[in-house]
Amino acid sequence: MADAEAEVPETHVLAIASHVTSGYVGNTMATFCMQALGCEVSAIHTVNYSNHVAYKQFKGRKSTPEEVADLWTGLRNARLDNFDMLLSGYCPSAALVEQVGVIARELKSRSHTKPGSFFWVLDPVMGDNGRMYVAEETVPAYKSLLKDADLILPNQFEAELLSDVKIHDLASMKQAITRLHQTYRVPHVLITSIRLPPTAANTPTQAEDDLSTTAKLSIIGSTATGDMKPRLFRITVPALAVFFSGTGDMFASLMVARLRQAAQDAHLLDKPSWRSPDEVAAPDLPLARAAEKVLASMHAALKDTAEHYEAAVTKSTEIGKGERNSDRGGETSEAKDTQRHLALTRAAEVRVVRNMKALVSPPNLDSFKAQAVDAEATGDADGDV
Repeated sequence: MADAEAEVPETHVLAIASHVTSGYVGNTMATFCMQALGCEVSAIHTVNYSNHVAYKQFKGRKSTPEEVADLWTGLRNARLDNFDMLLSGYCPSAALVEQVGVIARELKSRSHTKPGSFFWVLDPVMGDNGRMYVAEETVPAYKSLLKDADLILPNQFEAELLSDVKIHDLASMKQAITRLHQTYRVPHVLITSIRLPPTAANTPTQAEDDLSTTAKLSIIGSTATGDMKPRLFRITVPALAVFFSGTGDMFASLMVARLRQAAQDAHLLDKPSWRSPDEVAAPDLPLARAAEKVLASMHAALKDTAEHYEAAVTKSTEIGKGERNSDRGGETSEAKDTQRHLALTRAAEVRVVRNMKALVSPPNLDSFKAQAVDAEATGDADGDV
């Protein structure tokens, strides 16, 4: 594979998301990933924290809508507001979601006479696994933005909140995506972190034997046809037994670059929302091609991080045994537990910088091929989606 600079067209991205001084989540993750693939990135932060909240202690504060608006005004006044794409992520309040919408619509309005010249990737960060970590009024705020977004990247729980469809099988997944296409006119939908029951639609990969014995995660995506019907594809990958922070930001930012690259390869950059003709099958969509590369890159980086984390766990366990055997006094059990938690949380930080090569040249692409989804045939499968 050639260098990313030769493949990803010149792209200037405005990224609006959280920021941490140490670690890789939000804009800290997104900026590096996009820059690694040759994108110019201007970042506006919705929070400024010392580190991400999984450490269970941090300092910093949330940005106000007025602060975000002021930074945007500064960019505009200095004529630094000529963006090809917008990536918007975590917003701590409904008012800040609305402010992001103001910026996005201003950028979108400029592209009306030049189709395809601006593309908005919206990651509607609201919660996961049935639990919201933003205020409830954030949901209608996000719904009000959907009609202006080109691609949305909800996880399963967020897709349920936005579509008002409870997802329990592939048929209900199709129903949710169809509603997002038809009710909100979203051209591209990509739902992440889905646990699906085994079906004939599982993605066959070179690692099929491993997939048959390990936990799996899937993404399901769709680019709407001209009459807003879904074209569903699916990619299934092994799930790693480590909790990582920032993977959603990593996925979204890599999709920005890879989707623009795929749209260029398909000669769609001058088409509204980079939408493919109706005759293009789901696995051949630029959205699917981009997701294949993104997941291949991420799996390599996360697998390396998991190995680093397991080594840290082993070391921590050995140190703990040594301290018990030596009957050392001093620190309380609670203090030692806190130290261990902080050390292991640090070890689980995605090793994105050390794995930049995998971002630029996604390895083992054949193991991450998109497959068409026949929701009607598999929608009655047992198990939770």
